[in-house]
Amino acid sequence: MDDEEDPIVEEIPVFLSKNLQDSLYLFQYPTKTELPNHDESVIINCCVKPFTQEVKVDFALNIDSKHYDRFKGEQFAVAADGKNTFGAGPTKGGERPTYKRGIMDKQAYTSTRSLTDISKYIVGIYTDKEVHLSPLTSIVQLRPALNHFDKEDKRKKAEQKAQNDDVDDDEVLQQVTVKFARDKGAAAKKTKEERGTYDSFVQRIVDEPWCETYWHARATPTAELERQKLYATNHQSNLSLTLNPRDYLQKLLPYDENVQQVDESSVLPVYNRAMLKTMPLLDQLRVLLRDARMLSFGDVLEILAEQADPHVTPDKVLALLPQVGILLNGNWVPKSEVVFPEKMLSHANGVTAEQMIRARDYILYRFSRTACLYRTQVMAATQLPPAETYDVLRTVAKVNSTKRWELLLPPDKEFEQKHPELVQRQELHWRASEQYYNEMDWAKETKRVRKRSTRKSESQSATSMPPPATTAAAAEA
Repeated sequence: MDDEEDPIVEEIPVFLSKNLQDSLYLFQYPTKTELPNHDESVIINCCVKPFTQEVKVDFALNIDSKHYDRFKGEQFAVAADGKNTFGAGPTKGGERPTYKRGIMDKQAYTSTRSLTDISKYIVGIYTDKEVHLSPLTSIVQLRPALNHFDKEDKRKKAEQKAQNDDVDDDEVLQQVTVKFARDKGAAAKKTKEERGTYDSFVQRIVDEPWCETYWHARATPTAELERQKLYATNHQSNLSLTLNPRDYLQKLLPYDENVQQVDESSVLPVYNRAMLKTMPLLDQLRVLLRDARMLSFGDVLEILAEQADPHVTPDKVLALLPQVGILLNGNWVPKSEVVFPEKMLSHANGVTAEQMIRARDYILYRFSRTACLYRTQVMAATQLPPAETYDVLRTVAKVNSTKRWELLLPPDKEFEQKHPELVQRQELHWRASEQYYNEMDWAKETKRVRKRSTRKSESQSATSMPPPATTAAAAEA
């Protein structure tokens, strides 16, 4: 690529700050929308488990708000801690009451680790035409914790157990299970050792105590001092920048022998705008249809004029489009051979490209005769697994509100009226293949009938199977 086509607009220095590399957490709130935030929230308590990297934050609830149901809040407090919890201290077991004021006045959020390997993620700050990057310690997701329901269940079970202990032991029938010891072999011993290691690890996580911490709001001086640690203080030049390009790339992306090599034949190439300009018009049309999945003729001309050749003519495009595309309801879709090249396998079950092409051609034919399709209908006719059926359908269609698949674009009647010869030519192609696709539907119906009960009379079985449809109207029926 020439430098004139992609000029350097601005050079921005990048610095790496390691001041917070052991204590920088990224909080995510999956249950919250982008509108509300917690900048002005009141934090009652904040705890952390350093080993397991778990966080628990208690957000205060505005119990004086007109939108707060005090009766329901008191019910939650009684269900969790029992009655008379106002001003109560820790119980004999050392467990603190969930709501000291006798009303649900806080909402607890507990964290789960969203990623185990965060070495590829950093946070950055852009200021004074400089970028400062800081590595993360962990990325956690905070979700509401409904511990008051768990406490209610635990308290009810304890009360029920206390009532059952009052029953006379002579009147209680107990079931006795007899087990005989047997040698399970080395494999069973190994499984038991692995299970013991996992159980001990889980127990270690549970037994780790919560460490109470201080929560400093965004506008406080302490938070501002911690925020300043995101900036690199040492701006000296890095020795890596003095390396040659090959050594620098090797140091930036070291080779890993455990990385599985990707078969290049199963990966479709990606083209940018500069590469698109250097390609012939036929290849440009092939790339546009494959990436866009469905385009109107007007969109094809507009994209070519803006991205590739502003002097392209509609007649020249129309002469080449049928070689790589199919006219479907006035719009153009890529041929199945373009979407699924030879020797390409599906990502889920390794279905060959030949089977995917056969299924996609059937889908295109059915869409030329009807407006909507069901996924189960396509699976039964093409005998494809669910994942591959979904991949083929999404190349030309989308799911509507009625859970049916419809084409990506509405029909272009204006183009069909301007070019009736192209419509007639495509219709002749559909009619030539009509019998083949009807046989696929016929095979589907035959398999469905064979699964029925064999106790029916011969007259019923003879009249239950209609002859295969030979026209487009019969196929739709």
